[in-house]
Amino acid sequence: MKNSSPSFDALLANVPHIVGADQMQRHMTDMSGFAGAMPAVVFRPVTTEQVSEIVKTCAADGRKITIQGGLTGLAGGARPDEGDVVICLESMNRVEEIDTIGGVAIVQAGVILENLCNAVKQEDWYFPLDFGSRGSCLIGGNVSTNAGGNKVLRYGTTRDLVLGMEVVLPDGTILNMLNRVIKNNTGLDLKHLFIGTEGRLGIITRLSLRLFPNPQTRATALVALDSFDHVTRMLKAARSSLPDLSSFEVMWQSYLVQAALHAKKELPFEGCYPIYVLLEIEGADTATFHDGFHAFLEFLIESEIGRDVIVPQTLEQADSLWQIRDAIGEILRSIKPYVAFDIGIPLKHMPAFIEQVTAAVEKEYPHAMNLLFGHLGDGNLHLTTGKLQEEQILAVEELVYRIASGFGGSISAEHGIGRIKKPFLKYSRSQDELALMSAIKNLINPQDLFNAGRIVD
Repeated sequence: MKNSSPSFDALLANVPHIVGADQMQRHMTDMSGFAGAMPAVVFRPVTTEQVSEIVKTCAADGRKITIQGGLTGLAGGARPDEGDVVICLESMNRVEEIDTIGGVAIVQAGVILENLCNAVKQEDWYFPLDFGSRGSCLIGGNVSTNAGGNKVLRYGTTRDLVLGMEVVLPDGTILNMLNRVIKNNTGLDLKHLFIGTEGRLGIITRLSLRLFPNPQTRATALVALDSFDHVTRMLKAARSSLPDLSSFEVMWQSYLVQAALHAKKELPFEGCYPIYVLLEIEGADTATFHDGFHAFLEFLIESEIGRDVIVPQTLEQADSLWQIRDAIGEILRSIKPYVAFDIGIPLKHMPAFIEQVTAAVEKEYPHAMNLLFGHLGDGNLHLTTGKLQEEQILAVEELVYRIASGFGGSISAEHGIGRIKKPFLKYSRSQDELALMSAIKNLINPQDLFNAGRIVD
């Protein structure tokens, strides 16, 4: 550890922390697989005031800080540099208030997403953010990366669910912006400086979140289709016919087969089809709700948009289908080394992009495994290329991002930039945009105190 100052020694005495290599192993990196590095100390504050104290002391001592949450990120954003001070927010895990009249939750940033959703549900409200890592990711990290997930089609990204926040700035100032109202036209909406900027500008410590009435029921179906053209026709029809549409998840055959295997589930259909859509609506438990859903599914079959359909009869059966969709974590562990691409592509270009990128990867790396799935309702495609060699990863990333750029795509739809995608940000942002982002970072974080090496310098 860097030579301690009296103020840093006082910090160690007053703020919960861990030291020692054996205890800090899990804080060396995140789920990205990015090579780990040993921090000097891991602080585990329980209050915003403690976070501020850590920041002030580190700024005075010239110590760099890495901010960590649930360590579920896939872009290397939570991996510290050697000797960094880590601020881990997982002990700031209180749901402080649920306003059951206004539909607002006030929470600390270290609350696990699933715990937040369950606490809100107990009050007959609903927080719609949802993805496979729900049981371990922290809400502060979700906001810092502007996570998307399975219900963006209806509720928007995390950005759309945040009403306000409390942030610790790089000089230790506590900025209280815990707004509770949807309409607030009082100048610059400063919370957007911190949503999606991955801790470069400030440490989110508390959040004011928008809640929704708790759906009385949901209806789910898995539809088998012959082509991506049928997927887009189905999506257009669903948007027109299903006002309660919340999820539209697409899985190609190769992904479904691997996911079912790793989730220890039977293949849903007797035969194999090229592509599948996991469809879900949420709403009132009425005859109209259910009749409309079944009428839509009948239309899909009668119009030959869909080839076959499975309609779960219980919530347990529906959850079983979602377990297949969410099995990506298990798959990743089996196909290392891999690159988990998280790409935004305009829907009209999606078939051409998929054809071009898979052909290019298969030509250059015939031993690789390509798996495709995504939140196609919002143009978010997850391409996972696994069974690579470590020395091939950068070249594969360069290849895929260059092709995505040619179709007007984004190199990150919901996972953030972190360390891994930083060299490729030029494929999605112009030099003028990058320069402005850097200028904003330098204005607010001139010492490069927070999360150095992520997004922009």
